[in-house]
Amino acid sequence: MALHFELVTPAKLVRSEDVHMVVVPGAEGEFGVLEGHAPFMSTIRDGEVQVYKTEGAAPETIEVRGGFAEVSETGLTVLAEHVEG
Repeated sequence: MALHFELVTPAKLVRSEDVHMVVVPGAEGEFGVLEGHAPFMSTIRDGEVQVYKTEGAAPETIEVRGGFAEVSETGLTVLAEHVEG
């Protein structure tokens, strides 16, 4: 099974894809999200979102600044104030 991941800024949809796992820089510390994760919301701090496309793969990192992360039945949505690159 795959986790549906979306990365959004106020200006545009940056990513929308199915991945294995995403590690998010939460305000209270990093947290990993796999498919089937319990729903919750968190603010995020400046840092790197790590996207693992498949199990055991090296992560792709995306620099983000501020925002929120929401885990729901449909997957993970990260609304970042700014995305580098």
